[in-house]
Amino acid sequence: MNNIYIIDDEKAMSELLQLYLEEMDMDAKTYTSGLDFFNENQTIDKNSLIILDLKMPEMDGVEVIRLLAQKELTASLILVSGYDTGVLHSAEQLAQAHHLNVIGSLVKPIELSQLKQLLATIIPINDIISKSSSSSISHKNYQPDIAALKYALDQKQLILFFQPQINIETGKVIGAEALVRWQHERYGLINPDKFIPLAERHGLMEQLTQQVINMAIVQISQLINLHFTIPISVNVSAENISSLSLPEFISRLLQENKLDPTMLVLEITETALMCELVTSLDILTRLRMKGFDLSIDDFGTGYSSLSHLHRIPFTELKIDQSFVKKMDTDDNSRAIVKTCIMLGHELNMSVIAEGVESKEVMNILSELGCDNAQGYYISRPMPSEQLLQWLKNYEQPII
Repeated sequence: MNNIYIIDDEKAMSELLQLYLEEMDMDAKTYTSGLDFFNENQTIDKNSLIILDLKMPEMDGVEVIRLLAQKELTASLILVSGYDTGVLHSAEQLAQAHHLNVIGSLVKPIELSQLKQLLATIIPINDIISKSSSSSISHKNYQPDIAALKYALDQKQLILFFQPQINIETGKVIGAEALVRWQHERYGLINPDKFIPLAERHGLMEQLTQQVINMAIVQISQLINLHFTIPISVNVSAENISSLSLPEFISRLLQENKLDPTMLVLEITETALMCELVTSLDILTRLRMKGFDLSIDDFGTGYSSLSHLHRIPFTELKIDQSFVKKMDTDDNSRAIVKTCIMLGHELNMSVIAEGVESKEVMNILSELGCDNAQGYYISRPMPSEQLLQWLKNYEQPII
């Protein structure tokens, strides 16, 4: 975290937040107006964080968001307000539409424990960076180019982390999602947001996905050998579901490894379905005919969701974490999650909620009849060897 800025016209609140951050060994600058902030900071590092109050005189928080976007100051945001959660939710949507990274929101009076939870989503990465002094450029600041990514693919530098999924009613482990990472020789572990867009722009997603599927199949085989028969979910991009050879490629791999197709779940985002819909329908229908389960990922964030559910034979609906994370404090998010669960069940799909980070959220999902869950409350993503150990030690339901 390069800089933290607090913009709040309540001086006492700003000073309280500043003191709290100092106790966590984090420095912050305070401003009582958006105008003062912009007058002093013509440029800010993209790795900075702004804690922004929405209700301020002269320039309110929404105007600050608009100006941040106009000036291309792409800092992360924590939004704060005494308004109802509906206003906060709309402000979050606005900031995200401007391509700003919203960490979360807080309702006044602020509970410092909630602020700490939001900060924890970004602090662990920074702690790792601060301890890494082996290079002059941290892995967070490293921007790979296409040559580096091609080299990584050729040298098989991509690895998989796995996040377990459980049945909410029984607590039984029902699967795990494979999440790709890049183990860079110099900069360490690189998260997918650094290289997936690069692969998409330069036509490398097919090669990348093939490597991910190969690694997932190896993991499935290892689990079966240790008597853990759980399916692995992998993400499939728009480029993948435009490739007519995909069903045959995956089927052949599973046959070669003597695995049932139900052991591999293919997750497709709504956004990916917007490209080449006819071709996508061709490919996804053939995948279902070959016995693969299909999950519609990040449900509720894309477009034409209902038409996709009607046309494509999905077996699982995955509710986006942006709704799940806030459903214990935001009535609108809870209503959306409830509707998604009802819709999924009416269409004979199992429903999984991602982004489950607390017992409170897990309990609400149980009350609403959600089938499965995935998130930090259950486990953070972990490398293969840690997954094996986690499965061996997992005995009691955590709900």
